[in-house]
Amino acid sequence: MRVRIVAVGRERDEAVERIVARYTRRGTWPVEMRIVEAKKGLAGDALKRAEADLLLAAVPEGAAVLALDERGELPDSVAFATRLGHWRDAGRRDLAVLIGGADGHDASVLARADWQVSLGRLTWPHMLVRAMIAEQIYRAQTILSGHPYHRA
Repeated sequence: MRVRIVAVGRERDEAVERIVARYTRRGTWPVEMRIVEAKKGLAGDALKRAEADLLLAAVPEGAAVLALDERGELPDSVAFATRLGHWRDAGRRDLAVLIGGADGHDASVLARADWQVSLGRLTWPHMLVRAMIAEQIYRAQTILSGHPYHRA
């Protein structure tokens, strides 16, 4: 399965990029990080719509779409891996993980998502969310392959 993590943002942090690279190199699934940024001067609903357009434009055709959203389900790592494995085994070649902006996702992103997931009740900086989801994708691969990285 190919994975494309698409995140709204403009700031790049070398430390976070190194963490993301560490986990994407370790896994067997190719993982690509794409950063999108809406035009400056937008705010509120107009900004969310512009971000949604950019996020959805980056989704490969036929991809399973996972939207990270604070109101989403709270799976544990095994349930997360099981869902990704189900998509993979059902023939989905691509997975798009969408990370919205500071105000969250527009309704159009949530409507397109096959699954809405929360990384917990705490609020996380978007830069850390990139690293956290990269690690969970790697962890899912190890769970699905029976590798001892994940210890339940």
